[in-house]
Amino acid sequence: MTSTIDMREESGGRPVQKAKIEILLGKSETFDELMAAAAAEDALENEEQS
Repeated sequence: MTSTIDMREESGGRPVQKAKIEILLGKSETFDELMAAAAAEDALENEEQS
């Protein structure tokens, strides 16, 4: 969602409009499985480098 908000320029300055962006993130149903697989892959790569 995007919108504008009123803010004051520095202390006691004139009001200006600034852009505001809100981003909503959500987990997919397979997020935990994907992260576990990525972590396992990283662990294997770290072992090979040691």
